[in-house]
Amino acid sequence: MRAAVLGTGSWGTTFAAVLADAGCDVTLWGRRDDVCRDITLEHRNEEYLPGIELPAGLTASTDALSVLDGADLVVVAIPSQSARATLEPLADHVAPGATAVSLMKGVELTSDRRMSQVVAESLAIDYERVAVVSGPNLAREIAERQPTATVVAAVDEAVARRVAAGCATGYFRPYTHTDVVGVELCGAAKNVIALAVGIAQGRGLGFNTMATVITRGLVEITRLGLALGADAETFPGLAGMGDLMATCASPLSRNHTLGSHIGQGLTLEQALAVTGGTAEGVKSSRSILELGASVGVEMPITSAVVDVLHGGLPVDELAPLLLGRPHRAEGL
Repeated sequence: MRAAVLGTGSWGTTFAAVLADAGCDVTLWGRRDDVCRDITLEHRNEEYLPGIELPAGLTASTDALSVLDGADLVVVAIPSQSARATLEPLADHVAPGATAVSLMKGVELTSDRRMSQVVAESLAIDYERVAVVSGPNLAREIAERQPTATVVAAVDEAVARRVAAGCATGYFRPYTHTDVVGVELCGAAKNVIALAVGIAQGRGLGFNTMATVITRGLVEITRLGLALGADAETFPGLAGMGDLMATCASPLSRNHTLGSHIGQGLTLEQALAVTGGTAEGVKSSRSILELGASVGVEMPITSAVVDVLHGGLPVDELAPLLLGRPHRAEGL
């Protein structure tokens, strides 16, 4: 199977290495000549995965059309808010019958569309040909070939199985699902919950607070998913609780790290500069909140994060805002 991976950041490069280890012929596309040369000639991506040895057969190029030529899988691993503008010029160059795979975890600001929808629209392909990958997938750990599992979801089970077969290795175990809505919402919304946990921990709050925010965050994500037609069984699984735990607890999570910097008193601009890379939850928090409002779902944690990041709410008011809500029975 020939795979084109669009994006040479940490997750795109890591997933390309997984595909290569699984036996695929893989080429990455990136904007920077130096990163592409590093991957092709040195089998490294020191910019995003320092110290990691990449599979010898992995190559990269800044020529998107040559990378896409004949690809059976088109894997998209670029920042979610720039996806549409990047993909639309490439639509005519996707091979007939190719499967698109979204690694992105966000909701488009201008439309509140999920990334699988953006990919299908931008590349002008049938939605049934789009799969999404989500789970407890911290790129650095996978690049080190530490064992993990993930979820590959597509509305067509055969498409999900095909993608899963292309990325299954001894250390990367894909499970398949047809609940694209639920899997994608888990992947996008957990970043916002990780920001909240990071902010709380940056203020010196402990594990009780972390457990409270994670648990109630899962309830918040589940409410949104069910309102949009997702499968309830998705949320306590790998794409839901699994990814939420990893993203909220690990210092490798950019969203958690950025939240921690905010909690320590940095401005958003300063925190973004210190964290580096893309913390998808910063921008997606607003579109996820809008999505919830559109279906009448109350999202207090997401709302509080938006108020802190974009509304000027002091970080010391975050916890009281979450815990000062009317008393009620626990549950959805």
